[in-house]
Amino acid sequence: MADAAADGAIPVRTDWRALAVLLAGACIIGLSPILVRLTEAGSAAAGFWRLAFALPLLAILNLRATGAIGRPPKMALWAGVFFALDLGFWHYGIHYTSVTNATVLSNLTPVVVTAFAWIFLKQRPKALFLVAVGAAVGGAWLMAIEKGGGRLVNQPLGDALSVFTALWYSLYFLTMAHGRKTETTSRLMFWVSAVGAPLILVAALLLREPIFPTSALGWGALMGLGLMHVTGQGSIAWAMGKLPTSTASVVVLIQPIVAAYLGWMLFAEAIGPLQALGAVVTLLGVVLAQWASRPKPG
Repeated sequence: MADAAADGAIPVRTDWRALAVLLAGACIIGLSPILVRLTEAGSAAAGFWRLAFALPLLAILNLRATGAIGRPPKMALWAGVFFALDLGFWHYGIHYTSVTNATVLSNLTPVVVTAFAWIFLKQRPKALFLVAVGAAVGGAWLMAIEKGGGRLVNQPLGDALSVFTALWYSLYFLTMAHGRKTETTSRLMFWVSAVGAPLILVAALLLREPIFPTSALGWGALMGLGLMHVTGQGSIAWAMGKLPTSTASVVVLIQPIVAAYLGWMLFAEAIGPLQALGAVVTLLGVVLAQWASRPKPG
């Protein structure tokens, strides 16, 4: 997506616009586990195709925004490594457990991001914000602990992989937020994808995965992943330059709700009472986090 130059100080009036973009991006990313299930390629291979199909679009957007591809920013190199790990672990989590569990457990990012900002960046959160994080993550756990009716190949392994995904996504989140202080979204996204694609392809080859889909539906799903990466992840990356990192990490918890709904519609993964309650609690936590982190008037 086109991007203005990254600034240091962000006017308060842009907050609600950035929040809307962040929510839209999180909802789009909520489609990804559904598309991964439809790709017919291996779990890591699907991550490679996602980045490979996104690269041409990101290159065009970067050229339009900056006039040149430029050299890879240091933060983009690190973010590319973390994102490749994130995709590999997450896609295997989707393969072994339910769509809901994989998405919920991989989105424990707010806990890691808030703790990192508090310990290493000396950004002490407000008590109300910590309550909001607890509510959002608690709601996510409620969604995860009740088994749905979909395909469960090996739920304990899938859940474990999804938890590790939260670590890699947190590191990606933090490096991207730091990179957005000096770089445009399009340049960061291009280099993250350029670094991550070969790494995850090597992993797919080492794991002897099927690299190519066998039908038009599979290819369509892979191209959909690429488009989703540009629009969804690009929107999130843009918003991270406008919002506090800890706040953004809570708002993206909207993803599990989207994934759970689509998993119910497409894969018969039943949404039970606890999951429904968890979705409501998560939404309340997201709203409370945004309210708690609003700037003081005056």
